[in-house]
Amino acid sequence: MSSIIKVNTYQDANGNALFSSDGSGNLTLSNTGFNTGITHADMWRTNSNQSLSANVEAVVTGNWEQVDTDSFTPIGSSMTQSSGIFTFPTTGIWQITYIAQFNGPSQGATYAGGAIFISTNNFSTEDRATENYCSMYHPNSWSQSVATHIFDVTNTSTHKVKFYAVCEFNSLLWGNSDKTRTSVTFIRLGDT
Repeated sequence: MSSIIKVNTYQDANGNALFSSDGSGNLTLSNTGFNTGITHADMWRTNSNQSLSANVEAVVTGNWEQVDTDSFTPIGSSMTQSSGIFTFPTTGIWQITYIAQFNGPSQGATYAGGAIFISTNNFSTEDRATENYCSMYHPNSWSQSVATHIFDVTNTSTHKVKFYAVCEFNSLLWGNSDKTRTSVTFIRLGDT
């Protein structure tokens, strides 16, 4: 025996709409109670090289651009950045993946790496959320580190992120405007 329940709007105990139908089979989900999938995804890269001094952790401040080649299209509103500090377009749980690519020094290097720094107070203070390192044993080689963090952004005015790079010796943080080398990807996974 089967049963049919017909409703136009399904509400929770407080009267908040969880989903509704237009009567033609089209369902609209509300932002409460359901994860509606990925609503935002964005990708940025450095469009030129940044010089790194030996053993000095440097903020990746300039030369950021939103990827604009190879059919990249962001989903939802884009991230914004100023002097290397990125602002989220909306609250939510965000996955951040930072790839730092290095052109190694002439003697190689035992370490080079990148770090994700987050703040919940507009960088009055900051936390090193994630860092990752690689090695370059051959002279003038290339290498990359990958760091990732999931950030609960509850306030877009105060919750920000920036990126650092460091190498044992003088080197270059590799960038390019035609292909992605040093980059960061932002994906909103769901609601907070």
